[in-house]
Amino acid sequence: MASGVSVHSQCIQDFMSLKLGKKTKYIIYALSADSKEIVVEKVSESQSYDEFLEDLPAGACRYAVYDFEYELEESEGKRNKLCFFTWSPDEAKIKNKMLYAASKKAIRDALVGIGMEIQGTDASEVAYNTVLEKAVRR
Repeated sequence: MASGVSVHSQCIQDFMSLKLGKKTKYIIYALSADSKEIVVEKVSESQSYDEFLEDLPAGACRYAVYDFEYELEESEGKRNKLCFFTWSPDEAKIKNKMLYAASKKAIRDALVGIGMEIQGTDASEVAYNTVLEKAVRR
C-alpha cells in the first residue's frame, strides 16, 4: 500500500550516523504537518530504554529506530540489533494509523541494515522484555 509519502534525506543521514557511529541510541520519525514527508522528530544519545518509550506519544503514531543492546549467556557476551518500531497506539486516530501504515514501506526501504521489526499498539508490545525475547529468538 503506497501513500506517496517521501522520506526526508535527514532521516537517512541520522540513521547512518546511528548505524555507523554508535553515538546515537535512537531516532524517532514522524510524518510532517502536511503528511507528505517522513521527517526526524528526535535524535537521542540516551541509554535509557524507558526514556525511549516515553518519547513515543500515547495518542499518535510514530516510527523509530533503536540500537537495542542485550546480553546472552556469559560466554556469548553482548549483542545488539537495530530495531525498527512502528508505533500505532490504540488511542491514535484512525486516519493517523492509516497514513502511517500506508507510508511504512517508504521509510523501511530507505533504512538499510535493520535487524528486526517491532509493531507496537500498546506498552506491552514494546516493553523491554518483549523486545528482548524477539531479539534472542532471531
